[in-house]
Parts: sequence; C-alpha cells; structure tokens
Amino acid sequence: MPDAADGASPASRLAGLRTLWPFVQRHRGLFASWLVALGISSAATLTLPVAFRRVIDHGFANGTPHAIDVAFLPLIAVVAVLALGTAARFYFVSLLGERVVADLRDRLYGHLLALDAAFHDRTRSGELVSRLSADTELLRTLVASTMSIALRSAVTVIGSVVMLFATSPRLAAYAMVGIPLSVAPIVIGARRMRKIARTSQDRVADANTVAAETLGAISTVRAHARESYERARFGDALRLAVATARKRIGAQSIVTAVAISLVFGAITVVLWLGAHDVVAGRMTGGVLVQFLIYAAVGGGSIGALAEVWNELQRATGGMGRIAELLEETPQVIAPASPRALPAPVTGGIEFDHVDFAYPAEAGRLVLRDFSLRVRPGETVALVGPSGAGKSTVFSLLMRFHDVSSGAIRVDGVPIDSVDPTDLRGAIALVAQHPTLFATSIRENVRYGRLDADDDVIERALRAAHAADFVHALPQGLDTTVGERGARLSGGQQQRIAIARAVLRDAPILLLDEATSALDAQSEAAVQAALDELMDGRTTLVVAHRLATVLKADRIVVMDAGRIIAEGTHADLMAQGGLYAELARLQFIDD
Repeated sequence: MPDAADGASPASRLAGLRTLWPFVQRHRGLFASWLVALGISSAATLTLPVAFRRVIDHGFANGTPHAIDVAFLPLIAVVAVLALGTAARFYFVSLLGERVVADLRDRLYGHLLALDAAFHDRTRSGELVSRLSADTELLRTLVASTMSIALRSAVTVIGSVVMLFATSPRLAAYAMVGIPLSVAPIVIGARRMRKIARTSQDRVADANTVAAETLGAISTVRAHARESYERARFGDALRLAVATARKRIGAQSIVTAVAISLVFGAITVVLWLGAHDVVAGRMTGGVLVQFLIYAAVGGGSIGALAEVWNELQRATGGMGRIAELLEETPQVIAPASPRALPAPVTGGIEFDHVDFAYPAEAGRLVLRDFSLRVRPGETVALVGPSGAGKSTVFSLLMRFHDVSSGAIRVDGVPIDSVDPTDLRGAIALVAQHPTLFATSIRENVRYGRLDADDDVIERALRAAHAADFVHALPQGLDTTVGERGARLSGGQQQRIAIARAVLRDAPILLLDEATSALDAQSEAAVQAALDELMDGRTTLVVAHRLATVLKADRIVVMDAGRIIAEGTHADLMAQGGLYAELARLQFIDD
C-alpha cells in the first residue's frame, strides 16, 4: 500500500499514534507514577553538574579532607536519587507498555473476530497475525522505551539549555549554534525514514505470511517434497526484509552520526573557549566542568532524540497499519433493534428471489433469482456441479454475507432483522472438511456447547459413533488432536465434528456432505447417527453421495446459481437432464 501521508505535516504523520492514547488513558495510575518518576530522575540529572561543580570549587580548591567529604555528600545524595528515580521510571513505563499493548492486542483480536467474511476473504491470515505480533511489539517498544526516552530527553535538553545560560551566557550562545545544525538532519531524514519504516514492516509481514501459509499446509508440502522450495521461498522473503531493514538502519545511522557529530563538535569548540576563560581567570574550573556536563547531557539527549525520532517513524508505520484494521467496519452487523426468533425455532427456511455476488467479484452473481422454501423438519439435498452456488446457500443462511437483493427468512422472520449471534445459535454446521482446534477432544466437542459436562459430551460422542475410538486412545477425552486435527484420521475428525453438532442441538442442521471423508464402514455408522440427529430437524445437505440423496425428502438441482429442477431421486432420474448426468458421474461408485 502506498503511504498516503508522504506529503502530510509532522502532526498528521503521527496522527496514527493518537489511536494509542485511549489505551494509555486506561492506566492513569501507572502513567502518573511514570511521570513523577521521570520528573525526579530528570531533576536529579540536571542537579548532577551543580554537585560536581561544588566538589571541584569547594572540595578540591580547599584541599582539606573534611572539605572534600562535605563537598561529596550532595553528590552522593543526587546519585542515590537519580538511581532510585531511574529504576522507578523504568519499572512504571515498562509495566505501562506491557499493559497497553496487551489491551491493544485484545482489542484488535476482538475486532478481527467481529469483522465479516468479506474482510477475511480478501485478507491473508498470516498478515493479520503479523499485525497482532510484529506491529504491536513495535508499539510495546514505543510505550515502554521510546516514549520514555523521548520525554526524558526533551526535558533534559530544555533543562540543560536553561542551565547553560545560567552558568555562562557567553559560552551558551556559542553552544546553541550546534543545536539547529543537529536538528536539521533529523528533519531532512524524517520523510525518508517514514517510508522506509513502513516498507520494512510490510516485508516482515510478507515473510510471516509465507511461514504461516506453509506451516498451515505442511502435509501438502511434504507430500510434494517441497521442503527445499518452501525454505528457499521463505529465505527470499527474509532476505528482502533484511535488505529493506538495512536501508532503514543505514539511514538511521547516518542521521544519528551527523547529529551527534555536529552537537559534540560544537561542545569541543566551547570547551576550547572555556579553557581560555579559566586560564584568564574569567571563570573557575568548577564552572567550566558544570557547563561541560550540561553541554554533554544536552548533546547526548539531542542524539537520543534523533534515534527516538527514527524509532517513532517505525512505530508510526506499525500503528498506522493497526489503525487501518481498527477502522475496518463489518458490513454484516446486528440491527439496532433486533427481532427475536420464535421460541422455540421450528426451522422453516425461505429464500425469496435472492441475488448474491461476493464483494470481491461484485459483477458476477453466484445466486440468481434463487427461491427455495424448506418446511420445518424437512430434509432437502442440494445437488449440482461445482460452482453452482450450493455452499453459498449455507453462507447466506448463516448470514456470513448479506444478499444483494431479495430476502431470507427463518420461521417467517427476515434474518437481517435478527442478531447474527442468535441466528447462528439456531444452526449447527458439519462441514465437508471439519475444523478442529489444537486442543483436546473434550474441548473440541464442547465447542458446540461451552457449558456441557463430560456426561453430555460422552452422549454426543456415542451418538456420533465416536466413543469407541476416543476411549481407545491413551488419554481418551484428554487426547490432543494436533493442529487442524492432524493426529486423527479424516473419518475420526469428521465424527468429532458431528459430535460437536449433536451437542449443539440446534433446530436447523447444515451438512456439507458430512460423510464424504469416511470409509464405507464408518459411513454406515455415522449415517445412522446423522439419521437420528436429523430426525425432527430442518436439514439442508450439500450432497455428493447417492446414499445421502436417497434419504432426502426433496432434491434441489442447482446450476449457475439457479434452481433448475427439484423432486425425488426417481422423479429426477425419469426426467433426465443435469441430475441424471450428475447421478451417473458422481454416484457411480454407489
């Protein structure tokens, strides 16, 4: 994405960081404690040169042990206050950074979960993970380190300038020549740094995306013996990220080197002038030391500000990307005053002249004037070639997307007038390729009803004909299934997903050919469980197997987003046409 802020003012370029402020405000106590500690440590830092001056002018000059002891006492006290103040500042700001970023990650994750299917269809999951990890980590560094250094350095610079003029106005005037010269490279390099920082973060996200996609499809990678290829692809992404980072680091190094050289070059000139003043008796050695320490502290702080500014550019890029996500608004939302579905839901479904096109392809209708009525308790099989729109019917019924025109009703209530959470609570889905989480069998089944106890889970497993193989596993219900259920066979995964649907006990059941992954023996057992589960429920089935079709009350034949025929298997075979052709091709194994 191009950087839209390239020509913007510094204030507008940093506007993305304003998104972070509400998260900081939630922790006012920590923020206030940090400011107090910062004030104490900064005051101690600015007092340190005065203590050194006292040691030189009142301790060394008098030459007595007692005078030296007395002169060192204030210095020891200042150092103790500085140490305690710095430790407190580090503690409070580090803890503030951790809590702010935890809140931000929680907010961003919740926001991503709330975004609709259209957003997730067009966005790579690996990129979103990068936002949650790499970009938010930049902001943790910003709050816990960069922000503290920036404010501390700004306070120290201002205090040092004031004390320089209080110590020696003449030498301070010479020293001030170095400040504008040191600020110039920071300002000049800021725009380039911002663009490079944004590009650098994009390249890191690209590398993370490659890794996430590859690890998510590790079985496919191994099956094709593409480990070397994927490693090379990830290596290329890493090299590109490092090359981009090298540009950023190089630019940052040049800006820092130039700024510090100019500042300390000016300090050296001032030291030369001050040395002549001490020799001529126009000032004491203690005053010169005090001036030099203030100049060194101020110059070091300006150098720190140069580095902080560059880090701020990186953080601005990261926060800008996060702000873009937080500004995303879902198109499928709950109405302001949602209607309630009838209690209990009987499961009557109606598609009324529905047209639909996916947002990414707005000009291509997937469903065209699609009308279908399903009676409560009826089982309807959807049959058709790939791309006919069968799975889209499921997506629209669960309101993952809103229709382009027409209406969908459940028990006579338009689904766009119902809270999507309530609507989906009345529907159970068993997909052709079930999704299992990398946790225990118990938790995967319980996902259908979070308050279910082990007895209820056990009944669901028996209903799904999964209890025997689960209890045969060494850890039973506590067995971890692995990522995406990789430790279970396809049939076992499917039966866990069916048990989850049994547990959900919803009045509407959507089956995306839930037995297609099973062998003949398992299919017979699970089909018996599904027959029991379907009893009394409204069921829509995307069917690829003859056994499923024959058990349906009605078969709906779809092609190019339209219903072209419907009836029983015998009726449709007698009519010939697309269904008879599909039956010969798809159901020949039966």
